[in-house]
Amino acid sequence: MPLDAFDLSTSSASLDATLAFEEAVRGLAAHRPSTGIAIGRALEADSDHVPALALKGFANLILARRELADPAREALAAARRALAAKDGGTADERALVEALAHAAEDRFADAADCLDLRFADRSATFLPFKLAHALRFMLGDAAGMLAASQRMMTVWSPDRPAAGFLLGCHAFAIEEHGAYAAAEAYGRQAVVMEPDDAWGLHAVSHVHEMRGETAAGLAWLEGSRGSWSRCNNFSFHMAWHLALLHLERGDNERVLRLYDEEVRPTPTDDFRDMANAVSLLWRLERFGVDVGNRWADLAEIARKRRADTTLVFAALHTLIALVALGDRPAAAELVMALQVRAQGNGDQASVAAELGLPLARVITGLGGERGSLDRLAAALPRLGGSHAQRDLFVLVLAEAASRRADAPALRAIRDARHRLKAEDRLIAAVDGRASSTAARLLAHR
Repeated sequence: MPLDAFDLSTSSASLDATLAFEEAVRGLAAHRPSTGIAIGRALEADSDHVPALALKGFANLILARRELADPAREALAAARRALAAKDGGTADERALVEALAHAAEDRFADAADCLDLRFADRSATFLPFKLAHALRFMLGDAAGMLAASQRMMTVWSPDRPAAGFLLGCHAFAIEEHGAYAAAEAYGRQAVVMEPDDAWGLHAVSHVHEMRGETAAGLAWLEGSRGSWSRCNNFSFHMAWHLALLHLERGDNERVLRLYDEEVRPTPTDDFRDMANAVSLLWRLERFGVDVGNRWADLAEIARKRRADTTLVFAALHTLIALVALGDRPAAAELVMALQVRAQGNGDQASVAAELGLPLARVITGLGGERGSLDRLAAALPRLGGSHAQRDLFVLVLAEAASRRADAPALRAIRDARHRLKAEDRLIAAVDGRASSTAARLLAHR
């Protein structure tokens, strides 16, 4: 079977479907809003286009919303029927469908491992590599991301399909291991090769944030605005990074403007957009900034998601919003949903049991015995996302340790954080706020 422009073998005889699918893959790489439309056009041209059906299934699962589980399973069933109609399709197609079957059962780790194994002799094939990278990112599997990207780099060359996008993923995997100089070099090279590589841009922005280089970070993000502003809602996340840098400089008014105009310009239900909003508002309040009615603007979505534990990372952000809103019944309902989730099967059930539920009890003030907070902080990578995103929960735990006067836990949390991130104003603000709150409570006893 012939290979498409991204080195993937497909059984489709439709040129229109092939071209539309290639556009969808490039859209995935560049975080373009046209990706879903391109998948739809590929399936209009060939309803049995197996890779398009697989990508549709993965796209639904990566959105991590309870109501999208059925569409993902429907895409899987359609892909299986298409394989049967095409005498089993190609080996590449069978690998994508096998991996999707694992992912649809909440076994993202197995899905990523499947993609690695089935493409072991072609580890730089972009779509399976990118899908496995995204799944491991959601699992917080930084070691798996790096191992896969190191294998990819053994065969990478500048003339390979999607070479710049592949390099951007490698830069991010390295950054998550604290190798900031190498990550910056790879990320900058990726963007030179492929100016639309939003993930490479993202990796370099992480480097500047983690090293406390606010001026350089602002220059990098503003200088690349022409690229990342064309992204899908990933542009909101890039604006979030911009806002964090301004927050570190103490420009709170600029942060609030960024929040309204670029971080949360529309009330979307995407968990990543909610995570941006929740974590930024929480940080602003720790600096004593009045955020007005912005928490209330999140209320409808937070309450709608109060029983959705598809992704524990998302559920905990929802919980923080509910606590900030003072909606104790909804918060209690979400804690109960996590308890139920923890008794189930799959990757996220394990995350809920080991980390999500105890962390939820800390967030709501209902649990977290003395001595447990530093252990939770050490386990945070299992929540998924990046170090920058999980820093919210590090700060939540630091605040709890300070409030409880748990000096050993606070010291351990601070030390672990500082191994990855330069000293900043926020950890001191969180500590000071918690101590002031505790003093007020003692004064009123």
